[in-house]
Amino acid sequence: MILVPCPHCGPRNVSEFRHVGEATARPAVASATPEQWRDYLYLRRNPAGWTIETWYHRAGCRAYFGAERHTVTNRFRRSWLGGQVSPPAAVAALDGGVEASSPGTPPST
Repeated sequence: MILVPCPHCGPRNVSEFRHVGEATARPAVASATPEQWRDYLYLRRNPAGWTIETWYHRAGCRAYFGAERHTVTNRFRRSWLGGQVSPPAAVAALDGGVEASSPGTPPST
């Protein structure tokens, strides 16, 4: 079972959430080139490792939030509210942030 750390509700089962996608900064509407829009809309990095994503808690608080997830292990390191592409300074300063792990696997410290 994968637990997603909702900043409002705490760790919940992944079935309560909708994965929105990789968190990317939107280009400026007035000055963006067609290539920048193509990259924003269609290209994703798909790294093997830690990535920052946007999630929606559809069966709980109905909040959009950012989370840092390891794409190989599906382990979450931290999460934060808001529409920011990267964690706010207060969350980024935390060592581990709001954590969740699979049953029987203790969170790292």
